[in-house]
Amino acid sequence: MKPKNVVAGAHGMTAQAWKKHANPWSVWTRFAAIPAFELAVWSREWIGWWSLAGVALVVIWLWLNVHLFAAVEPTNWAARGIYGEQLHVDGKAPAAHRVVLRLLIVAGLIGFAFIAWGLIALEIWPVVLGTVLLVLAQLWRIDRYGLLYEQHQSESR
Repeated sequence: MKPKNVVAGAHGMTAQAWKKHANPWSVWTRFAAIPAFELAVWSREWIGWWSLAGVALVVIWLWLNVHLFAAVEPTNWAARGIYGEQLHVDGKAPAAHRVVLRLLIVAGLIGFAFIAWGLIALEIWPVVLGTVLLVLAQLWRIDRYGLLYEQHQSESR
């Protein structure tokens, strides 16, 4: 099974869950989880092992997030992006989209590596650089997924 399908399965991504995840509140609050996670890990300096409670809360939030909000139709940028992501996970992305999406995933992983380095070493600049890379890559991916969705819609007519 492909990693993207494993992640979708772990989140219980049914057709209804995808519609709920497409809610802009779901999309933007997942972005808010990035600095919350970083703060939770960094807080080990101040509160020791209790920092794991903050990490756990963020992880629980990320799992619950895709199920909490009202289902929406693809009428805005974020929703079209998530609908496009569903097409990609379902294997309906043309090769040109898959190449760009893989490059953006690599960029996001590089950002994540900088974040991990910064959090392990307690250095702020890698955390900031990694966060910027991760967020920009994710925003670009959502935009690309939106293009995929719109292309799929125009081909379906």
